[in-house]
Parts: sequence; structure tokens; C-alpha cells
Amino acid sequence: MEAAASVFDERGYEAATIADILTRAGVTKGALYFHFSSKQDLARGVLDEQFAEGGVPPRQSKLQELVDTSMVMAHRMQRDPMLSAGARLSLGPDMREIFGGGSVPGWIKVTEEMLIQAKARGELLPHVNTAETAWTLSACWTGVQIYSQTLVNREDIEHRVSVLFEHVYPSIATPAVLARLEMGRTRGAEVVAEMRRLEAAEVVGDQVAS
Repeated sequence: MEAAASVFDERGYEAATIADILTRAGVTKGALYFHFSSKQDLARGVLDEQFAEGGVPPRQSKLQELVDTSMVMAHRMQRDPMLSAGARLSLGPDMREIFGGGSVPGWIKVTEEMLIQAKARGELLPHVNTAETAWTLSACWTGVQIYSQTLVNREDIEHRVSVLFEHVYPSIATPAVLARLEMGRTRGAEVVAEMRRLEAAEVVGDQVAS
């Protein structure tokens, strides 16, 4: 699937061919079709992988958790062909017809769920409509990703996502919560490093227990 992701990321869904993917993967057509029935099935698998990755560590503030989720995505998008390809597939011109909108509905849902929890914890200003805010924030994130990809091949995406939150959050977060949020451009790298430390500690704990 990694080979398919790299081809989809480079060429897009329509231009990518099964022959390209076979060459990149170094496998036979029979081996590929044993796991995936078509190019569409492969693309769907790449899209599904966006939600297979474990989430960021839980935070006391759900708005911080939303920042961390987005910043980790921005950080990984420059380094993980699977995530990068999923983003490109989601934004293709025919994705609604082929995949029901790609991963876009899923990200709107994830964002709304976090905002609902944030509202229940008193983190949001009274006027905030969680459904409308989730749709708008997801659309803004997508626009940032497209512009960053088009202009500088995503080299500045972490900075741009950070600026997005710095502009949006003052209109939805309570002042007390806003003052505590960490939204800098290095936040994604910091959270990824934290996740690796937690995973390493868990492995050591499992080894000791066994």
C-alpha cells in the first residue's frame, strides 16, 4: 500500500495506473490483486489509513487536543506518503462520486466531536456552533494544505497551520483557555516526540511484565 500511496501522491488518482504501482512495489499483478481488487480499492485503503494511526495523547483541554491532532498531521504530511496521498485523494475532482468525499467527512466529524467535548468543558465561547465551526475549521485547514502544497510543496505547512489556529481560536475559545494553548509551528514535532517516548516506555513496560 505504501507504493500505491507514493504513486497517488505524485500523480493523483486519475493519472496513476496499476502498472505504475506494480513497478513501484516490485510485485506481480496476481500478488496485488490478491489483496486489492482494483485501483479504486487501493485508493480507498490509502484513505482509510488516515484514521488508522493512533491519536495524540489525551489533553485536559480538548482545544489543545485539536491543535495537537492538526499539527501532528501537518508534521507527518511532509514525511509520510500515506498521509500525503490521502490528502491529495480526498481533494480530487471526482472524489465525491468515487469515494463519497474521500476523508473530508471523517475529518469534519472528528473535529466536531472534539469541539462538542470542548464546549461541554466550558472551553468555548457561548455563541460557538460546534457543527458550523467544525465545517469551517476543516475547510480552512484544507485550504492551507492546498496553498502550501501548490506554492512551496508543503515546506511551510506547519507554520501555516499554526497561524490558522492563532487567527481562528480567539473567536471561539474562552480567554482563560486561549492563554494556555500551545499553537507554535514546532508543536507537531514536539507531540510526535512525546508519542515516541510514550510508545518506548510502553514497550519497556511490556517487556518487564513478561
